[in-house]
Amino acid sequence: MSKAWDRFSAGPSEAPREFLVSVELYISNAAGATLRKPLANRRKPDKRDSGGEDSRLKEKNSSSWLSLQKGLNGAGQWRSATCRLLEEGERCLLNVYVDESILYQTVYIHLLNQTDIRQADTSLFYRKDCVGIFCISGQRWTSSHTAEPLYIQFPNSETCSTWQALLKAYAIPEIYGRWFFPMDGGSYRMWRQVELTVMQGRNLGLTKYDAGLNGNSDPTPEPDGADVDISCEIHLNDILCSRTTVKKGLGSPDWHETFTFPGLPPFESLDVFVWKEKKLHKPTVLGITRVSLANFRRGDAVEGWFPVVQSGTIGTEIQVGELRLKIRVDEEIILPYSAYSGLMTLCNSRNFLDWMTDLETRLKLKSISSHLMSIAVAKNVVVEQVQEYATREIANSSTSQSTLFRGNSTLTKVVELCMTWYGKAFLEASIGNVLRRLCAEKIAIEVDPMRSGKSTKDVERNVEQLKYWCQEFWNQIYSVRAECPNEMRILFKTIRKLVEQRYRPDPTAIENNSNLRWQSVSAFCFLRFIVPAILHPHLFGLCPGLPSPPVQRSLTLIAKVIQRIANLNTTAQKEPFMRGVQDFLKDSLPAMIDYIAVVSTPASETGVPNSGDGMDRHDRLNVVNALRQRTRKMTVLDREAVPILPHLLDIPKHLAIITSAVIRSSRDFNTRPRTGDDGEDAIAAAVDEFCAKCFEVEEDALLRVSQLATKLASESSRRPSLQDNSGNNSFAAEGLRSPLSTVTTSVVSTNPLSPRRRKSSRPSTAPSPTASSPSRRQMFFGDPSNPPTSPRTFTRAMPDDQKTWNQPNHRALHMKAPSTDSVPSLMARDASIPAHVPQHSEHPLEAADDPGKRKRGLLRGILRR
Repeated sequence: MSKAWDRFSAGPSEAPREFLVSVELYISNAAGATLRKPLANRRKPDKRDSGGEDSRLKEKNSSSWLSLQKGLNGAGQWRSATCRLLEEGERCLLNVYVDESILYQTVYIHLLNQTDIRQADTSLFYRKDCVGIFCISGQRWTSSHTAEPLYIQFPNSETCSTWQALLKAYAIPEIYGRWFFPMDGGSYRMWRQVELTVMQGRNLGLTKYDAGLNGNSDPTPEPDGADVDISCEIHLNDILCSRTTVKKGLGSPDWHETFTFPGLPPFESLDVFVWKEKKLHKPTVLGITRVSLANFRRGDAVEGWFPVVQSGTIGTEIQVGELRLKIRVDEEIILPYSAYSGLMTLCNSRNFLDWMTDLETRLKLKSISSHLMSIAVAKNVVVEQVQEYATREIANSSTSQSTLFRGNSTLTKVVELCMTWYGKAFLEASIGNVLRRLCAEKIAIEVDPMRSGKSTKDVERNVEQLKYWCQEFWNQIYSVRAECPNEMRILFKTIRKLVEQRYRPDPTAIENNSNLRWQSVSAFCFLRFIVPAILHPHLFGLCPGLPSPPVQRSLTLIAKVIQRIANLNTTAQKEPFMRGVQDFLKDSLPAMIDYIAVVSTPASETGVPNSGDGMDRHDRLNVVNALRQRTRKMTVLDREAVPILPHLLDIPKHLAIITSAVIRSSRDFNTRPRTGDDGEDAIAAAVDEFCAKCFEVEEDALLRVSQLATKLASESSRRPSLQDNSGNNSFAAEGLRSPLSTVTTSVVSTNPLSPRRRKSSRPSTAPSPTASSPSRRQMFFGDPSNPPTSPRTFTRAMPDDQKTWNQPNHRALHMKAPSTDSVPSLMARDASIPAHVPQHSEHPLEAADDPGKRKRGLLRGILRR
């Protein structure tokens, strides 16, 4: 086992390097109780202080059972702390201190996987810029002896991103073939992501027994259902990852909340716990929806109704409703950057907006726009290329002045992406606090007499209330105009200048559009950024969940007023009941013009933060220099696994996602007839070349997987069989075993048989083939009945017993996703909360096939991914 860590002691010793940062630390009651225990030689005042703190925590714990911490081992608190990262050669220790001097935990970062360091979802604590560090015994020292994750909140997003990159630079990336392919530091690495949307519930809390038990399918309503609060918790591999907002009443609550979990370790299942709470009662689990992620086709979204069940009598389950979920599972092989050189050269040959347009129109790809833009951002060409594309589009535009930038186009879509990318902090500063205050106070405004049905005096009071909140929003928006990011300013200036040149005002015309240059900027800054965030704040991360209908109506009215100011046209009144804000519109018009002028003028000092809220420049440069020095000594795959600051970008990852999306969408592209138009045929030829480069990358990936499978097969023939499980602790045997199977044994599976006795089928990334969708093998290499003779083609007919989705799923050894030779986990992670619904025991299967069959099954799976 010690051989696994030989690389940490290699290399000359260097002077220790340390980094400090002030953070907020989440401490649960269980951990806090241990931390507060006084030592025998402590003074009495410390004891009294500790007792007072205990009483306050008890009061907080009993005040609301449905607190944010109910899924995190009871209630807890956030305390100020200091993180000290100490580098000692290849060893890296993260010391966390509370109360300035008390050592709370020491985390051995060099023993963690990079997937153990993840951004915590905002819904966990309703706090941004939080990072979760998931440790097991042997990977940290803690005074509390708890197995809870370590949750740290950084002061701002810049500090959070910088420290994520710093921590991951010392952690172990998920690289496969490290010892077999030492040239690049390995053969490939893996990336996984799960995107979940909890849409709505149906018949929640209305019990329905199985027809075989009582023969009655009529739901039995629960009394006092209207007084019950309902919420959901999402668990991945038995670790709490996020939670929905609380909805009133049983039956059919609507959430429509989306959660994204990137950078995951090998996953097995996704569980959604539905909680219910009554006043003065402890919250209980209404039921659980269990979703096996093994059979999900990678890259495709699946939407449907999933049963919510709870345990009944022995061996039975009771369905207590359904959840409508939308799930997308992504799992990609990431090759070294050099493997994408041909594709990258082709991408650089044209504007990335042109590629975005052609791939969307030709291949119907809607999901790769952000990845193309991420590459452009990493290459620092996004502003330049958007400027060039905007020049062409405005010069060739036949749109009238009144509808300029009002429709959807590639330019408007990319500028929206740019504003979302660069303007998160700016949007939060503009409307975040005032919007959350309105939602917290549950402000209900209605100025339409037909809707409210109230008296004239009530409507007038609502008009005054609307004017007050519009003034609050506008004052906050205007006060932070100088904080607009410089990238957005450059784009707005380009659009303003191009419109001035293209639509010069005519003094003799009846309608002199002298304000068109300002309106062109507001068409992006307000119509496509600030106003949509007011209308749908949950989509921009400004508040959790959908606002209630009365609050949503208030936000709609406020958004209408703000947009009218941005249009610089205060005379047009479509609704008569909005005339009460006419004076406010006229008074705000000069300030709006000044606002647009400021945000469309680039800052004199580019790259310098507009405010002092960012990370200290000296500290950031210190981290960046340390990362540069450390990555210089790394192998290729290790170096590329460290995200690029300041946006935590990973160019090979984005190229891998684009490659998979193009291959999935290009099945029928080559069969489409050409139109005969030179321009159209040139675009089609460019898309053909792009697809060909993607297939070359895919072929290289298949070759690497084949080589690794061959190496493993030859190694396993010389090693003791894994099936005897005779306590062999050699590193090679540990490397050939799936880490996921270990977790499944101790946390998820209740099968008395070891997962290593289960039959090894294709990898989880391989979808089942269907009659309507040809396999990638058939598309790329031709008919399997007539295989080509190229040594780089891998053909194998799919057995009949694997051609259906309806068979029971048996999670097999994952030959592609789990590491075959990376540093093994020291022990399986403990479950965060006990399962409330018993797992179904899996059927025992025959022993695993020989290594050759496993390799062929692997290649079949990759070809059909």
